[in-house]
Amino acid sequence: MQDKLVNEHVILGIDPGTLYMGYAILHTVGQKATIREFDTLDVHKTDDQYARLQQEFFFIQQLIDKHHPTCLAIETQFVDKNPQTMIKIVHAQGVAIAAALSRDVPIYEYSPMKIKMAITGNGHSTKQQVADMLQRFLHIPDARMPKKLDATDALGIAYCHYLQLGLPVNTAKGAKNWTTFAKQHGLADTAVTTPNQKLMAALRGKK
Repeated sequence: MQDKLVNEHVILGIDPGTLYMGYAILHTVGQKATIREFDTLDVHKTDDQYARLQQEFFFIQQLIDKHHPTCLAIETQFVDKNPQTMIKIVHAQGVAIAAALSRDVPIYEYSPMKIKMAITGNGHSTKQQVADMLQRFLHIPDARMPKKLDATDALGIAYCHYLQLGLPVNTAKGAKNWTTFAKQHGLADTAVTTPNQKLMAALRGKK
């Protein structure tokens, strides 16, 4: 019997920001997802805002040239009470999109709520909860977890796109969301009913 066609993707996840930009490269083959790299680009020491955007543009191009991603997954629909903050974030989003377009990389956009829902089952979960679930799904050692959550946000964006491809992680080793994760680890608790309560019950399990 011939093996089924293996679907391979290299997903570039970008969490746009004007001072810190999270980025992640997620390599997926069939049901296996591995992290090539994820971190935060720190441009906050550059005074000029347009110079910061230029640094981000060239950095994303370098990532694309190095890893040859099959797509860019980026967080959009950012909402903030401060209009100036929103404008700056939109600028950063535009720079990331322009960098991808300059290399003919397809672009996929996801709202913050969509990303959180895909990973934790709760569209209002915190950044730390998203990071904790990603660490479990992708078996990331504590020593490799970044200090800034911009990096795990970018990884979450890439992982959200991976789930949209219809290729969940191998259920023998991982889970595509909090529901299956809790069942696999015997953490399901009928006493907790909301997604956030169930998520926190799962996170209280052993690491």
